[in-house]
Amino acid sequence: MVSKRRLSKSEGNESLTEDASNARKQPLSKRTRKSHVYNEVEENDSAFVKLLKASGIILKTGESQNQLAVDQIVFQKKLFQTLRKHPSYPKIIEEFIHGLESYIEDQDIFRNCLLSCERLQDEEASMSTSYSKSLIKLLLGIDILQPAIIKTLFEKLPEFLFESTNSDGINMPRLIISQLKWLDRVVDSKDLTTKIMQLISIAPVYLQHDFITSLPEIIGDSQHADVGKELSDLLTENTSLTVPILDVLSSLQLDPQLLSKVRQLVISKLSSVKLDDLPVIIKFILHSITATDALEVISELREKLDLQHCILPSQLQASQSKLKNKGRTSSSGNQENSSKDCVFLLFDVIKSAVRYEKTISEAWIKAIECIAPESEHKTFDLVMLLIIYSTNTQTKKYIERVLRNKIRSDCFQEQLLHSTFYIHYLVLKDVCPSILSLAQNLLHSLDQSIILFGSFLYKYAFKFFDTYCQQEVIAALVTHICSGNEAEVDIALDVLLELVVLNLSAMRLNAVFVKGILDYLDKLSPRQIRKLFYILSTMAFSKQHEGSSHIQDDMHLVVRKQLSSTIFKYKLIGIIGAVTMAGIMAADRSSSLTQGKADLTNEQYTQVTSLLQLVHSCSKQSPQASVLYYDEFANMIQGAKLAPKALEWVGQTIFNDFQDAFVVDLCAIPKDDYQFPVKALYGLEEYNSQDGIAINLLPLLFSQDFAEDEGRMASQEPDNKLVSPLCLAPCFRLLRHCVERQHNGNLEEIDGLLDCPILLTDLEPGGRQESMSVKERSFMCSLVYLTLNWFREVVNAFCQQTLPEMKGKVLTRLKHIVELQRILEKYLSGMPDCIPLLAIFHLETLDITSRTSTAVSAKIKKQEMTGGRKRKAGGNKTSSHDTLSKEDGSECDPTPSNQGQLEKEFKGKEEKTVSLQDYRCLFRELDMEVFSILHCGLVTKFILDTEMHTKVAEVVQLQPPELLFLLEDLSYKVENMLTPSVARRVLFLKSKGSQNIGLSNLQQRSSQEVAHCIVQLLTPMCNHLENINNYFQCLAAENHGIIGGPGMQVQEYHLMSSCYQRLLQIFHGLFAWSGFFQPANQNLLYSALEVLTNRLKPREPDQPLEELLSQSFHYLQNFHQSIPSFQSALYLIRLLMVILEKSTASQNKGKIASLARHFLCRVWPSEEKERSSIPNDQLHALLSIYLEHTDSVLKAIEEIAGVGVPELVNSSKDAFSSTFPTLTRHTFVIFFRVMMAELGKTVKGLQAGTASDSQQVHEEKLLYWNMAVRDFSILINLIKVFDSRPVLHACLKYGRLFVEVFLKQCMPLLDFSFRKHREDVLSLLETFQLNTRLLHHLCGHSKIHQDMKLTQHVPLLKKTLELLVCRVKAMLVLNNCREAFWLGNLKNRDLQGEEIISQNSQESTAEDESADDTSSQVSKSKASEHGEEDEASDGDKEQKSDENDDDSN
Repeated sequence: MVSKRRLSKSEGNESLTEDASNARKQPLSKRTRKSHVYNEVEENDSAFVKLLKASGIILKTGESQNQLAVDQIVFQKKLFQTLRKHPSYPKIIEEFIHGLESYIEDQDIFRNCLLSCERLQDEEASMSTSYSKSLIKLLLGIDILQPAIIKTLFEKLPEFLFESTNSDGINMPRLIISQLKWLDRVVDSKDLTTKIMQLISIAPVYLQHDFITSLPEIIGDSQHADVGKELSDLLTENTSLTVPILDVLSSLQLDPQLLSKVRQLVISKLSSVKLDDLPVIIKFILHSITATDALEVISELREKLDLQHCILPSQLQASQSKLKNKGRTSSSGNQENSSKDCVFLLFDVIKSAVRYEKTISEAWIKAIECIAPESEHKTFDLVMLLIIYSTNTQTKKYIERVLRNKIRSDCFQEQLLHSTFYIHYLVLKDVCPSILSLAQNLLHSLDQSIILFGSFLYKYAFKFFDTYCQQEVIAALVTHICSGNEAEVDIALDVLLELVVLNLSAMRLNAVFVKGILDYLDKLSPRQIRKLFYILSTMAFSKQHEGSSHIQDDMHLVVRKQLSSTIFKYKLIGIIGAVTMAGIMAADRSSSLTQGKADLTNEQYTQVTSLLQLVHSCSKQSPQASVLYYDEFANMIQGAKLAPKALEWVGQTIFNDFQDAFVVDLCAIPKDDYQFPVKALYGLEEYNSQDGIAINLLPLLFSQDFAEDEGRMASQEPDNKLVSPLCLAPCFRLLRHCVERQHNGNLEEIDGLLDCPILLTDLEPGGRQESMSVKERSFMCSLVYLTLNWFREVVNAFCQQTLPEMKGKVLTRLKHIVELQRILEKYLSGMPDCIPLLAIFHLETLDITSRTSTAVSAKIKKQEMTGGRKRKAGGNKTSSHDTLSKEDGSECDPTPSNQGQLEKEFKGKEEKTVSLQDYRCLFRELDMEVFSILHCGLVTKFILDTEMHTKVAEVVQLQPPELLFLLEDLSYKVENMLTPSVARRVLFLKSKGSQNIGLSNLQQRSSQEVAHCIVQLLTPMCNHLENINNYFQCLAAENHGIIGGPGMQVQEYHLMSSCYQRLLQIFHGLFAWSGFFQPANQNLLYSALEVLTNRLKPREPDQPLEELLSQSFHYLQNFHQSIPSFQSALYLIRLLMVILEKSTASQNKGKIASLARHFLCRVWPSEEKERSSIPNDQLHALLSIYLEHTDSVLKAIEEIAGVGVPELVNSSKDAFSSTFPTLTRHTFVIFFRVMMAELGKTVKGLQAGTASDSQQVHEEKLLYWNMAVRDFSILINLIKVFDSRPVLHACLKYGRLFVEVFLKQCMPLLDFSFRKHREDVLSLLETFQLNTRLLHHLCGHSKIHQDMKLTQHVPLLKKTLELLVCRVKAMLVLNNCREAFWLGNLKNRDLQGEEIISQNSQESTAEDESADDTSSQVSKSKASEHGEEDEASDGDKEQKSDENDDDSN
């Protein structure tokens, strides 16, 4: 047995080490043992045995349990009393302990003493508990024995430290330590703590872990601080004990400083800990956080914690492999499961903390929010936001705001989101409903980047989550599609398209949800219907997966039902669906892996051809349906690659159909069969009368329009079915796309159609128009219109041909288009009710005819009223707005409505001008490739003779009319594709208005593709811009910029000016595109800026973005001197602002203000019979830009109101201000409204003064408010001269806002500035008093004239003025001048100061019946009598009067 020495503090570690050493040298097997017979009662004469037996415990030998004959408490009480009453007390204690030590020398007996005692069977039923403590535990519960027994246990314990576990599985050290747990009372807790900490320092690692975790159950509260300090020291020495130490520290009551120290130590080592230890470590860190240090700790925690690197790459690969190959086990299964468990535990700890600790959740969100945009965000940040979003409902709005800001600043991009789902998909799967809810809210945004991020959430939730979550994703997307919001519908369909490509088999499992959208087809746009059928067709006809016959059957049923419908709208839907299906069925699926072409089987070929023949047969009865069929088919061939077998059949069929229907030989031109002489016009080659072909247009149109009248239908042969001339351009578009596909872009097979003539008649109306009947004029209008569309489609087809001769012919056709547009305008101006047939048929165009006709009629009526022919409308008093708001009830008949009355109404009047912009939807759409013509300079076209020798060389150039035609179309495309208007929500069951009519082909492209095309055109557009700029510079030098000067052609001037404006408009639309903020489009932005930069200096590679922006700004700024129109000037300003927004430098802001002022101070040419060439909205915009960017808004307002307006007042009626020529009597209201609004906005941005501010700050703010009130006074007094209704309305509206800002932000400044700056304050209030009195007069003026638009502002204004009176009184009370305040009644007067006679001035009735003005004045004499100090009495010079109008209404 080891030596029994008392453990003291001085020799503690040495004694325990020595005891352990001795225990290792003397195994128990070699010690002397007393042999005991099994299950016999211990018979011993020692005091220990006798006392125990007398107290109720029978000791047993061997492995039998000791027996307890009495209750545990009774035993402890008897033994305690026996020992205390013993004659030899306290010596009996030593004898008792000595007997115990001798008794437990045997290991088996010692173990029995550590195990629970056995209750006797005949024990009374009144036992308090069925559990019996061990003998040692019972003895430890006796205070007089406890210290000695604890000493004995710690002396025995080293014997077992290095022994293995016994055969019965009992670990003796753990069993001994367990005796010390949960003692009712510890006599000497300090000594116990010292012993156990010494024991921990020498114990093996596996026992150290157990001993440390037992500490909270052993030590008392008074020892928590000491134990915490020692454990923290141990933590620095031995990092392997981090987990148990932190676990114990979390359970102890420790000093916050100590916890902070430990926490800092742990966080510093966080990057090197094992994944298994992270849950406990994070739990300690989070539980030790306080409200004061939460943000700091969380910020440091997220920097140190990087779960992405904690998970081994092999585990990631195994996880991904398991995703792709479900059911196969990974080679590192146990390790992977362990890691997953640790990750789950870690996030459970975090979830618990953020769910129940509001401080932690808010601090975590704040920490992520405060991360600088240039810093790198981690996947852990995104995971935490999603977890907090799911666990804490109070912070959802906060998290959504943080997410939106991060998305806008490009901190959260698709790659980060993908990595987040890839690494943490198991954790995120539990919060799938919250992720879908978040995605739904993000899709409701108007910001395209936020909508895109929401779609990524749906995409990756479907990709990484299980089947149930995938079903929820599809259901959510279907809900978005049925929401009625066009932006949501588009993005949801795009996500479904991606999911079909991503995981087709999973999408097929959810096909029933997608098929449900077919019930809502009539509320979708053609583009959306096309996407939907593409999705369903891909799921139904893809070759990678079989077993989708049920989807195919449903698709065929739906398409056949739609095609056979008698309702025109549903027939169009069926055509779109059938053509989309055919494109998927006949798709060319050959790839590089097949090393050949995978053509269609005979069965597939038959299905495709039969489906297309069905569509053709169902649509040929309606020209409109045929047009849609040809256009859909052409777009499908252009976008998809068909199998060779199917493409050959389509090409041959369309070629034959087009040739039979629309092409005739020149030798077969009919001469006498029609009312109009038929001629072959617009031919580009010289043909003999027997050679060549022509487009058979006039005979087809005449047969269609006049056949019934002349009875020619009966004479037609049964097999010779005439095709509508409407199908000419669409059928040719389909033909040229087929030829391009078959011959890799070579159109030599059909190039004869470019220069062949058309069978027409003389199209120039001349003087014949009045002599024509209505039907003849309508026929001629339709003939010009169809010819125009034919040429537009021809230009679409051949615009990319590279041969100079072909380019020359295309330019000639472009010239013909401009010429025909001029002729069509002439016909339409004489026939305002004539609306040509539509050239494009989609669902949005079903009611476009009537709306176009109504809009044109309204515009003509407006022109008539402008010209002075105002007539009383009698009962027909419907405004154009009301007319446009009516819904067209005809859904199937797209023919124009009869408006013959208009012709009679305007017959005999002066000729009305008609703009073809109102008929844009009626023309065939130009492809983006057409604008490659802008690259053309001088083109030499060779005209050959019959022997193919050059006969004439003709130089063709892009002229201003053709340039303007191209630029107008391009600007329209840019406006609708790159700078779309804010999407408005439309209820799903309500019909949507027609948007972007005439851009159906362009809308099949993404905005990125359109932007890329325009960037490619920047160089030629810069060339044209510089040429036009040179033209105006030369013009200004010769004629000083005056229209009508010598040598100036007004028409050419306006033509070049329009080109200038369109070019700037296109530039602005491109650079204002929001897509440039996306990282994927940064290179495109660089390319665009490099084009502008290279116009100034030679190309320099790798220039930084700021340099490119600066050079581009200077390049565009150089055009300001020769801007020909105010509209162009505004576009230039906006373009420079867009460039400036992308730059971080602010030095160019002043240049914007200077440029805007330059344009405001410039004399702009005006049209004849017009007051001004400056539209009000554009003047408003430019003036606002000037005031927003100028250095001093107050000085700018004072200059305009104090210098420019007086110049206007003193001049004639039609004159303008010499300083600001744009300021006239007609534009004064615009200037006044903008200045009042900007003045209120400026003072609102000035922070209210506080008493803690320095004296200098007070003086600066007081000076600022003096300037603001002076400007306000100048503006208010202008209503005495300019008293028109719009001016008075602006004065009431913005005047009240200024007074409110004065109350909130200026009065607090006056409170503590009154004493030291009394003269300035008095002057300020006196000036303001005069202004508010004038506002009161304006209120009276509004009531006298009973103007509802003005009087609606009166109550709020009077209330504000009353508050001002009370606030001034409060300021005087604060400065001890209460006696200096008195009230007096002011009479109601009009704007000129005359008293309003209609109101009684009796004071007795003023409060009840009149709107009296109460004046508050500060009397100097009263203040002097009050005896205040000098600063207060001197301040009483104020004569402050203001309005306190008691309205009795």
